[in-house]
Amino acid sequence: MPSQMTVNHWLAHAAAHLAQYQAWQPVSGEAVNARREARAVLLAALEQAPAWLMTWPDAPLNAEQQARADDFLARRAQGEPMAYLRGEQEFWSLALRVVPGVLVPRADSECLVEQALLHLAANTTARVLDLGTGSGAIALAIAHERREARVFACDRSALAVTIAQGNAARLGLALSCCESDWLSAFAGERFEMIVSNPPYIAEDDPHLASLHGEPLTALTATEQGLADLRQIITSAPAHLSAHGYLLLEHGYDQAAAVRDLLQQAGFVDVASRRDFGGNERVSLGRWPGASHGD
Repeated sequence: MPSQMTVNHWLAHAAAHLAQYQAWQPVSGEAVNARREARAVLLAALEQAPAWLMTWPDAPLNAEQQARADDFLARRAQGEPMAYLRGEQEFWSLALRVVPGVLVPRADSECLVEQALLHLAANTTARVLDLGTGSGAIALAIAHERREARVFACDRSALAVTIAQGNAARLGLALSCCESDWLSAFAGERFEMIVSNPPYIAEDDPHLASLHGEPLTALTATEQGLADLRQIITSAPAHLSAHGYLLLEHGYDQAAAVRDLLQQAGFVDVASRRDFGGNERVSLGRWPGASHGD
């Protein structure tokens, strides 16, 4: 790009550049205006609010600002999520730090939080465990709404654990977080609720091409996306108190399979709940009696 550009000139060049690429477009296929995306990239690079663009459309960018904006633009054109460029993603009205290597929280996961809160209504001091916590989004949303609950979280990624703990500290929320391959670090421990948004995308799903900026290990699973869900369902009863709940997020077309797995494992009151888009996104079940091993 030319040197010493104004804000409007940079936006025009950036929009034309983005229009040459598809990697940054949403997985849903809904087209996003390149000019609007260019504005979002520039605001992220300069750490400015939207009103700044309207106030200073002809302001010149200095060399440092333009270099940073150009770097952000190149990364966005290749499909890197905006959340990584900003270093932050809002979830449940909480500002969460996110970095490459940690899954970006999605609005769909708020359905899991809603169901968890609904089933915790009568037990505000419950022990709750979030498996595969990533940035800590789900665990911290629950901790924010149920201050007396004892909320635990784990992830097999050391980076994710560090990010989740940092988010908890910044938000002033109590969260006990550790490294664990699902429930392996919780031998002998029981919880009134276990929640998880595990990897559930099939390894051959064509949408993965648009998600290459995020860690595939947090997105994909074998057995057409059901392997981790199956593992959690099989191992959860040994860690649930009597009448404890297991709640799982899954793909839009996996609800029937997940309900079958829950029923086969011995869960009762098995049901699925729809997300904001009308898709069955969360399935849950109640463990009926004493914990395994009692």
